[in-house]
Amino acid sequence: MNATTIQTRLKALANAKDAKNLSWYFKTGPGDYGEGDVFIGIRVPVIRKLVKEFKEVDEKTILNLLASPIHEARMLALFILVWQFETATAGDRERIYRLYLAHAGRINNWDLVDLSAPAIVGGYLLGRSHRPLFRLAKSKILWERRIAILATFAFIRCNDYADSLLIADLLLHDPHDLIHKAVGWMLREVGKRDQATLESFLALRCREMPRTMLRYAIERFPEARRQYYLRYASHFTE
Repeated sequence: MNATTIQTRLKALANAKDAKNLSWYFKTGPGDYGEGDVFIGIRVPVIRKLVKEFKEVDEKTILNLLASPIHEARMLALFILVWQFETATAGDRERIYRLYLAHAGRINNWDLVDLSAPAIVGGYLLGRSHRPLFRLAKSKILWERRIAILATFAFIRCNDYADSLLIADLLLHDPHDLIHKAVGWMLREVGKRDQATLESFLALRCREMPRTMLRYAIERFPEARRQYYLRYASHFTE
């Protein structure tokens, strides 16, 4: 099974109406964050089902799919990589992790990052140095910065919040809304497990956080507490 055969299979599942809607949703127009991305209109559950069929393809095939201009082909490649990583030996996990970062330029929309970075990057770095994430967090490339914060989801699930909060701090003044949402999401995940830790973080930062980031972070708070932060931060930002 090679990439050409797989892409032929994908094109047979294409839906023009869904392609148009997805192209709008993922902002593929001129000047948008997803400019030039090509959607053919295949929904995520359909692509997930294809993983069972193609999960054992070789690295060359995966890289060819990842090089495709078609978004759904890159998504399938990443789902396959996640499956292979989760079933791999320690040595193969390192190979997949390094392959992933070497081709991060093809992981170039927020859904692609979100479905793969926690499992592969976060999964590999569990129990290892997290320094690679700090390098990614300082990248000029939007998607590498999103990989940095999303990878920490793996640590949060293990009740390890320290580097999630440090990277959130690094990205506090990021110019892009997609980073505001990602950081807010990870802060919310910390708060779901340890609200006191999140509130300690917010106490010193909520006045300067982008509004979207703050709203995401406190989304699960009791309504009275949520309104407190929104009013408190507004007092300093208006």
